[in-house]
Amino acid sequence: MKKLALMTLASLLLVSTPILNAGEAAQNSKQYKVSGLEKPAEILVDRWGIPHIYAGSKDDAFFVQGFNAARDRLWQIDLWRMRGLGKLSEVMGPEYVEQDKATRLFLYRGDMEKEWKSYGPNAKEIVNSFVSGINAYVEMTNKNPDLLPPEFKMLGYKPSKWEPEDVVKIRSHGLTRNVNSEVARALTLRDHGAEAEKLRQGLQPKWETSVPKGLDLNVIPEDVLKTYALATQGVSFDKYSGKLQTENLTDRIHDASSLGSNNWVIAPKKSKTGRPILANDPHRTLAVPSLRYMAHLSAPGMNVIGGGEPVLPGISIGHNGTAAFGLTIFAIDQEDLYVYETNPNNPSQYKYNGGWENMNQVSETIAVKGKSDEKKDLEFTRHGPVIYKDEKNNRAFALRAAWLEPGMAPYLGSLAYMGAENWNDFSKAMNNWGSPSENQVFADTKGNIGWKPGGLTPVRNNWDGLLPVPGDGSYEWDGFLNQENMPSEFNPKKGWLGSANQMNLPANYKYKLGFEWSAPYRYQRIEEVLNKMKKVGIEDSLRLQTDYSSIPGRKITALLDGIKTKDKKLKEGLKLLQKWDGNLSADSAAGALFEVWYQNHLRKAVVQQILPKDAADDIGSGDPVVILNILEKPDKRFGTAPKKVRDQILLSSLKNAIAQVEGLLGSRMKDWKWGDLHHVYLEHQLSPLVDEKTRKILNVGPVPRGGSGDTVGATSYSRSNFRQTSGATYRMVLDVGKWDNSIAVNSPGQSGDPESKHYDDLFKKWANDEAIPLLYSREKIEQATEERIILLPGQ
Repeated sequence: MKKLALMTLASLLLVSTPILNAGEAAQNSKQYKVSGLEKPAEILVDRWGIPHIYAGSKDDAFFVQGFNAARDRLWQIDLWRMRGLGKLSEVMGPEYVEQDKATRLFLYRGDMEKEWKSYGPNAKEIVNSFVSGINAYVEMTNKNPDLLPPEFKMLGYKPSKWEPEDVVKIRSHGLTRNVNSEVARALTLRDHGAEAEKLRQGLQPKWETSVPKGLDLNVIPEDVLKTYALATQGVSFDKYSGKLQTENLTDRIHDASSLGSNNWVIAPKKSKTGRPILANDPHRTLAVPSLRYMAHLSAPGMNVIGGGEPVLPGISIGHNGTAAFGLTIFAIDQEDLYVYETNPNNPSQYKYNGGWENMNQVSETIAVKGKSDEKKDLEFTRHGPVIYKDEKNNRAFALRAAWLEPGMAPYLGSLAYMGAENWNDFSKAMNNWGSPSENQVFADTKGNIGWKPGGLTPVRNNWDGLLPVPGDGSYEWDGFLNQENMPSEFNPKKGWLGSANQMNLPANYKYKLGFEWSAPYRYQRIEEVLNKMKKVGIEDSLRLQTDYSSIPGRKITALLDGIKTKDKKLKEGLKLLQKWDGNLSADSAAGALFEVWYQNHLRKAVVQQILPKDAADDIGSGDPVVILNILEKPDKRFGTAPKKVRDQILLSSLKNAIAQVEGLLGSRMKDWKWGDLHHVYLEHQLSPLVDEKTRKILNVGPVPRGGSGDTVGATSYSRSNFRQTSGATYRMVLDVGKWDNSIAVNSPGQSGDPESKHYDDLFKKWANDEAIPLLYSREKIEQATEERIILLPGQ
């Protein structure tokens, strides 16, 4: 395919009116007549780009939210819709046909009436209003193409209008789990055995898995998840080179493990304000524009503000003037891979309960730019979409996913809880929450605080969900756990509650929800800091959200005490680490050495000491918690003198790390800085298609970063170039009851339009671990308003 002929962005940018100061806001007003609005409405955009929407009814508020989402993020949300519905080929050509086919396998195809009812009595009307608002703005761009963001002109197409069903049919963008690790576990057990698997992935609560009866691990292909990966990954414009790319299994598991979040809520008795404080910083893949969007919706009976998904109505992280809420991932196992024996005479039949059952077939027509339409046949078993067929060996593989059930459109369940006025309302709403599974913390103006997880949990009576299972009827879900049986906590004596994706099931909890949780280090640091503080304030919470103290760093460097060497360079490195306090600040020399050592050398060295080379090569760095436990308590796996061998591993791997850092930063250790390696650089998705001049306009950064994936200020990174890949794109700290004191930040900015000042105006504050006011009262908002958009009913 020929590369698109692209104009430079500078030549595409629209001529825009300069943004005025707050005092001149009245002079910077726009007025539009829009069809579908019942009463006049206003959008007050403050100096940080946050839209404060004032409408005459709730329906109008959601309509304006959709209109404004399109105004600020039109290309982002249009791409989300195309990718989610499997319509990329229609605009971008034949290289995307396979991804479109894969994506369409995972559309919701169930009962729509049941689907809408799952989100509450008014969900369909809310989504319809939101989509109508998007479409109203799209219609404006049809009449005035100058309103289009430059990406549409660069790619040569126009945005499409939405249907309400688009919002709930699209499921493949959710934070899915755990089929990747099921397959990785199966392949590891098959190729290397149980010892290797224990190093690859630790299980919590402690658990010994076994291969399900009837499962032959040898029939599982290495690339069994290729279609699943295509369906669930983002859009890569490298495909214009003609190459269809998918991440490998190891990368997908690493990427998933780097995604997390922190939240905590402080009771009045432990708060400096005398009121509850709620803090939340959900972690997602870093992107430009951000994957989240801040908004404020005010209408009779509703006044909610915070962060949400730009493609969805409502707010999922924020407050409503009475109650506040914030979320982190709660690692329920919501996926299973089924393995079928297929009929040698008909590969579209699979064995079930002793007979042959037909796969359901759906024919899809995929429109392809510049080519004829392509027809693709999709197949489904009773469990879900068929993602792989091995006709040579008479096998097929299908995925059963809780997120394909009714009521599981990711984050849309927030419609049920964002109006909660008390703990009972909130708990009831969370009992219907579906996807992604979350820890929610809660606070209200009466001084109450609480923790309540939610998510659709399959009941597996005769297996643990950790490996693929035969699809012959022997392994079936027995419905879903009643969410009233989920753990919860309300107004604890210690005065605070929190989560950071750690295993937080109560002791002796009898239900099997999942066994694969994030490392506990972020939560351990949160717990350490909050327990030490008698009183916690707003600034204290922001400081903790951006805390770079590394628990693994402190524990591992403690093992160096007493270790000596005659090697001059190694002695210098030992001294540097022995004096280090574990703070991974951007200017830390010890931090640079530790992270290179720990991530690229030490963990691998432990695995290599225990396993044969081929197994060690496949396992790589191993599970960080398992590896740290082995280092702290070396055992017979290190031979007859485990402590001596442990110390030799520490020294030899450190020597290799020093050599690597010298190659990157020079030979003077005192000049090393972690931030000279670890950095953030946000690349626009169209960056591969444009020239260097345009790339500088589209992309944001680079800037040095502190922290790691193990610090509360989470800055997970690629081990090959140390570039941050995920973290807290949105941070929020709420002063519950004195809402104007609340703060937040959304990186790199609110707008997705490179011509807007709000495209990256918050990036420096975010990168410097600062925040902006999250204003709530009309008086304060008016003082900070820089643009007023008036919407009137009309044609």
